[in-house]
Amino acid sequence: MNKQLIECVPNISEGRDLVKINAIAAVVETVEGIKLLDIDPGNATNRTVITFVGEPKNVIDAAFKLIKKAAELIDMSKHSGEHPRFGATDVCPLVPISGITLEETAVFAHQLGERVGKELGIPGYFYENAAKEPKRINLANCRSGEYEGLKEKLINPAWKPDFGPSQFNASIAKSGCTAISARDFLIAYNVNLNTTSTRRANAIAFDIREAGRVQREGNPATGKKLLDTNGEPIRIPGKLKAVKGIGWYIDEYGIAQISYNLTNINITSMHVAFDETVKSAIERGLRVTGSELIGLIPLQAMLDAGDYFLRKQERSLGISEEEKIKIAVKSLGLDDLKPFNPQEKIIEYLLKDDTKKLVDFTMSGFAEETAGESMAPGGGSIAAYVGTLGVSLGTMVANLSAHKAGWDDKWEFYSNWAEKGQAYKNKLLYLVDEDTNAFNKIIEGFRMPKSNPEEVEARKLAVENATKYATEIPFQVMETAFNSMEVMQAMLKDGLQSSLSDTGVGVLCARTAVIGAYFNVRINAKDIKDRVFADAILTRAKAIYTKTIAIERDVMIFIDKKM
Repeated sequence: MNKQLIECVPNISEGRDLVKINAIAAVVETVEGIKLLDIDPGNATNRTVITFVGEPKNVIDAAFKLIKKAAELIDMSKHSGEHPRFGATDVCPLVPISGITLEETAVFAHQLGERVGKELGIPGYFYENAAKEPKRINLANCRSGEYEGLKEKLINPAWKPDFGPSQFNASIAKSGCTAISARDFLIAYNVNLNTTSTRRANAIAFDIREAGRVQREGNPATGKKLLDTNGEPIRIPGKLKAVKGIGWYIDEYGIAQISYNLTNINITSMHVAFDETVKSAIERGLRVTGSELIGLIPLQAMLDAGDYFLRKQERSLGISEEEKIKIAVKSLGLDDLKPFNPQEKIIEYLLKDDTKKLVDFTMSGFAEETAGESMAPGGGSIAAYVGTLGVSLGTMVANLSAHKAGWDDKWEFYSNWAEKGQAYKNKLLYLVDEDTNAFNKIIEGFRMPKSNPEEVEARKLAVENATKYATEIPFQVMETAFNSMEVMQAMLKDGLQSSLSDTGVGVLCARTAVIGAYFNVRINAKDIKDRVFADAILTRAKAIYTKTIAIERDVMIFIDKKM
C-alpha cells in the first residue's frame, strides 16, 4: 500500500510583510515528516499561498500550528487587498495526493476544524467535499460578506459556523474566520491582459467561467436582473466547466488580470482555459500577454499543455519532458511577469528523492563510477544504458523526419513513433538504476543475521527473493530493448534515409542491450532454488535473444543493400 500523502494549501491574508509570512510558513516544518513546498506571496492581493505535504496526521498538526501562528501575527481589522477574504488563514484546503481518497481526506478536514474551533476559538466553515450542507459546498457562499460582514453573519442561524464561536468578539475581530475543505487538486491561475480595466477583465471572466453571468433586461451590464420562478437570478452559462473566475486590477504589475480557479483540470485544463480566454479577449478588442501560476501544478498538467501546443504547431510530441515544459511555459507566457522555474513550481519535482541516481551522473562521471572498484554498476546497468542510447537514436530519426520540409502531412506518423521511443527510453533509464538496486538487495540479504534457525530461514528467503528480482530486472531490460527495435525498424523503412547509419547504430545498441542483459538473466537464474521459476524465465529470455539475433541479421542485410 502506498504511503498516505495529503497536500495542504493554506491561503493567509498577508502578502507584503515577508518577516510575518516566513514566520507563519516556518511553523509547518517544526512538525516531523512535513515538507514545505512553496511560499507564493502576492503584493496586490495581500495574500500568500503556502503549500506543504506529508502524512495526514502530521499535516493536521502542521495546519493547526500555521492557523494559530497566522492568528497571532495578522490583524484582520487592518487588512485590505484585492482578493476576497474573511480570515487571517482565509482558507485551508486539504488535497489527497496518494494512498488516500477524497472522502478519507474530508474526515481529516473535520478533525482540523473541530480542533481550530475548540482550541483556538476561531470560527469557520467546511466547504467543497468537507461541506456538511449543500449551500456550503461553494466557497463563495461561505465567504460572502467577507470579513466586513462577519459580525452579522456569525449570529445568523442560517450561517452558524460549523466550528468555533458564533458570537463576534475581540479575538475574532483580529483572527477573522477560516474555511477548511477537502478538495481535488486546484490550479490557481491568472491570465494577464493588455488593459487596466477591471470591468473588461470581468466581462471575459463571465464569458469563460462555469457560472457565467446574470441575464438582464436590456443593457447586459446595468439592466434589471431576470429571475426564475424561485426568485433566483437566471444565469447565462460560461464556456467552460469546473472554472471559477473574476477580473481584477493588479497595481504591482499595472495590468488587469482574470483570476481563475480551475477546480478539476481533468474537465478544463490550464491550456484550454488560456486559449478560450485568448479568443474572448480578441473578440473584445483586447490581447492576452501571458499568464501567472499561483502555487504549484502537477507535472502532467504541464506536459499536457506542451503536447497541446505542439499539436497546434504540427510538431512531434516525442521530445523530452524538459523541452515540453519549455514549450508550455513560452506558449502560456508563464514567464511574462516574473521568471518561471519548473523545479520550484511542479509538485513532483519538489517531492523528488534527493538520492543521487546513476542516470544523474555526467557521461564521464558514469564511466568513472563504473570503472571503480565497487561491483555496481555492472553489466546489467550498462546493458540498460546502451539500450537507452539505441532507442534514443531511433527517436531522434523519428523527430527529424517529423520536421522534414515536404513531409508535413506525415508529422503525426513520425510523432507517434517518437513518443513510443521516448516511452522505451524512459523505461530503460529506470532500469539502469533498478539493476543496481536489485544487486544491492542480494547483498543486503547476505548481510542478514543467521544466529538461530529462524534467522537462517529468513535470510535464505530474503536472498532467494532478491535473486529472483535480480533476474527479473535484466529480463525487463531484454524485453524493453527488444521491443524498442520496432522504432528503429520503422525508421529504417520510412524515416530519413540520410540518417540510415544513425538508425543502424540504434539497432546495434538495442541488440547489445538484449545480449548483455541475457548474460545477467542466465548468471542470476543459476542461483535460484525455485527451478520452475528459473526455467520459465530462461525459456522466455532465450526466445527474445533468438528473435533479436534474427532482427540484427535482417537489418544488416537491409543496410548493406541501401549503402
